[in-house]
Amino acid sequence: MTPPPAASVADMIRPVPAVADSDVNRDILAVMDRPTMPYWLLLGFLVVFVHSAGAVWVYQVYKGLGIAGYAHPIFWGVYIVTFVFWVGIAHAGTLISAILYLFRSKWRNAINRSAAAMTIFAVLTAAQFLGIHVGRIWKSYFILPYPNQRGLWVNFKSPLVWDTFAISTYGTISALFLFVGLIPDFAIARDRSTGWRKVLYTALALGWEGKSKQWKAWNRTVLHLSGLCTPLVLSVHSVVSWDFAMSIVPTWHATIFAPYFVAGAIFSGFAMVLTMMIPVRRIYGLEAYITDYHFDNMAKFILLTSLIVGYSYLMEFFIAWYSGNEFEQTAWWYRVFGPYWISTWTMLICNTVIPQVFWFKRARVHVPTVFAVSIFVNIGMWFERYVIIVIGLSHEYNPAVWGIYTPQPAELMILAGSFGFFAMFFVIFIKLFPVIAVAEMKELAIHKKSHAHEGAH
Repeated sequence: MTPPPAASVADMIRPVPAVADSDVNRDILAVMDRPTMPYWLLLGFLVVFVHSAGAVWVYQVYKGLGIAGYAHPIFWGVYIVTFVFWVGIAHAGTLISAILYLFRSKWRNAINRSAAAMTIFAVLTAAQFLGIHVGRIWKSYFILPYPNQRGLWVNFKSPLVWDTFAISTYGTISALFLFVGLIPDFAIARDRSTGWRKVLYTALALGWEGKSKQWKAWNRTVLHLSGLCTPLVLSVHSVVSWDFAMSIVPTWHATIFAPYFVAGAIFSGFAMVLTMMIPVRRIYGLEAYITDYHFDNMAKFILLTSLIVGYSYLMEFFIAWYSGNEFEQTAWWYRVFGPYWISTWTMLICNTVIPQVFWFKRARVHVPTVFAVSIFVNIGMWFERYVIIVIGLSHEYNPAVWGIYTPQPAELMILAGSFGFFAMFFVIFIKLFPVIAVAEMKELAIHKKSHAHEGAH
C-alpha cells in the first residue's frame, strides 16, 4: 500500500489530542460534573447582574426612552450599537462549524461546539435589543409579518423588519445545526449518566445507537446544514449593514459596508470565542484538546480579518477624500478629530494596531497575549459600531440639527447586562452539554491511528 504524502498525514495528526481514546469521554465529560462552589458563586453573580439590568429596563419601560441618551438628531444609540455587535459575535460560530467543516479543517473540531453555542446565545442577546430599542416592548409584534384581524402589514422598508428576518432565519438554522451536531454526544452522555441527566440525554439523543446507517444520515445532515449555513454568514450581516448603507447619511452610504461588516463580524466572533474558551481550557484542564495549534490558527484568522477591516477603514477615508464631497470629508474629519475622537482612535488602535502582534508565532501561541488581544478586539469592535452609528447621525448635512450623544447610566447598565446574559447562558451550557465535540475528537483519533498504520506499511 502506498503511504499518504507526509504533509497530509501531518495535517491530519497535528490537531489530534495526545491522549488515549478511552480518556476522551472522561476528560471532556468531566467538565459536566457536579458544580463546585466557585461555579455557583459565578453563576449567582451573573444571575443577579442580569436581573439588575432587567430591573433598569423595566424602569425604562415605565419612564420611557427619555432616560436614555436619545436626543435629536440621534435616535439610534447604544441599543442599536449593541445589537449589531452581538449579531457580529454570532458569526464566528457558523464560520467555525459550517464553513471550516466544508473545507475539512481538522483544527475546528476542538472549538466548533463552543462557537456554535455562542452563536445561539449571541443571537438571543441581539434579538432583545430590537425590543429594547423600540421602547414600547408590547408593540414589538408589529415587526412580525403575520396575518391579523386589523388588516395591518409590516413596513418592508423598515430596517427593523430586515433585522427580524435576519435574526429569525439565522437563529433557527444555527440552533438546528447545534442540536444535530450534539446528537452523538448526547448518546455518549446518556450512557454515562444517571438520574434526571440520563432522562434528559435519552430524550435528546433521539434513539441514537451509533449504527452505520445513523452515522451516514448524520454526516449527510451536517453536510447539508453546513451548505445551508454558509450563505447565511454572508447574507445575515450584509442585511444588517444595509440598515445603514441604504440611507444617505454621510459615512453610511457606501457599497463596501456588506463585506466590511462580514469581515468585522468574523473578526469579533473569533475574538469572543477565545475570550470565553481560554478560561474554560485553564479551569477544566483541557490543554490536551485545545492546544497551541488551535490558538495559532485562530490568531491567524484574527490577523487576516484585522487586515481586511483595516483596509476597509483606509478605503472609507480614501473615498471620502477622493470623492471631493464636502459633506463626506467633513464627516470623516469630525469622526477623527471631533468630540468623539476617543471612540474613533480606540477603534483604530484595538482593531488595526494591536492584532499586528500576531505576525509573530510566539505571540500567537502565548495564551496570555492571545487572551489580551481578544479582549481588545471585542472592545474595539463595539466602538466601531458606536463610531459608525452615533457619529454618522450626529453630524449630517444641516448644521442646525447637529448634536452630541452621551450614553446614559440606564443604557450602560443594560449594555453591561447583555454581556452578563451571554456569559450566564454559556456558564450554564458547559455544565449541561459537552463543550467540546466528543464524537468528532474521537473521529480524529481514529484517523490518526489509520494513517499511522498506513504509513508504517
